[in-house]
Amino acid sequence: MPTPSPFCRKTFAALAACALLSPLFSAPPAHAIGRLADVEVIDRDNGERLQVYRHQGEHWIAGRPGARYAISLHNRLPGRVLGVVSVDGVNAVSGETAAVYQTGYVLAGRQAYRVTGWRKSDRDVAAFEFAAAPASYAARTGRPDQMGVIGVALFREKAVPRPAPEIAPASPWGSAPLRGRRHSPDAPSPQAKSGPPAESSNRAEASGAAQDAATERMASAPQLGTGHGAREFDRVDHTTFERRRAQPDEVVRIRYDSRENLIAMGIIPQATVPPRPNPFPAGIPPRYVPDPS
Repeated sequence: MPTPSPFCRKTFAALAACALLSPLFSAPPAHAIGRLADVEVIDRDNGERLQVYRHQGEHWIAGRPGARYAISLHNRLPGRVLGVVSVDGVNAVSGETAAVYQTGYVLAGRQAYRVTGWRKSDRDVAAFEFAAAPASYAARTGRPDQMGVIGVALFREKAVPRPAPEIAPASPWGSAPLRGRRHSPDAPSPQAKSGPPAESSNRAEASGAAQDAATERMASAPQLGTGHGAREFDRVDHTTFERRRAQPDEVVRIRYDSRENLIAMGIIPQATVPPRPNPFPAGIPPRYVPDPS
């Protein structure tokens, strides 16, 4: 699939999600993140929507090693949106090192779709599954630096302007009607929009990099990544999508690790009161010694 230039080509082939799951999301989910779309992570082995923990401006979830998971996207808008999905810094559709201008999934208005794995063809995926970092797809393809992060870059679709009608008022002198004026090619069109607003500086992320590194060193168990699991059926179609602007309208970022590591890093608080031990854990014993079974 050709990779479009972020500056010269914003209309490109994308994948149209086929699964319409809107009835499952009649109310906003409790653990979803995002304004344009609800983004959440589902443990597919037990159906649980993973709880999101906020810590120092980041969103975290606890994954179970070996469990399959899905990234659930639910478009909240009446119009189409494009979601470019990355896992551990890898595009989930193309397998490229992820960038926001790459291909992704197009959702119709109010549509929902679960991204369940690495896209292998129009008909199947390799399941996402939480795995030890060395066994992750990113590490196995030589890209371990962005382990433990899920990203969704969301784009609104560019509106197609309707052609302005030509006005032909009758001349008061009975001559041929005057034609409506058109904009000169050199004059700016009223529909012309300014370029994308300047993106905020990355200094905030850079300033937190050292703190993130120190925090992650406190982890007590091996870091989690996302493995390349078994093949599963998941059909999509192709469509075209023109982004409203080159930069995403919203970027959702979710970090993940094992529950043990999130507790060790202070992201999941430990119980303030330890459970009280029972001095007689076996319960009420029989009055006399029982016969062996």
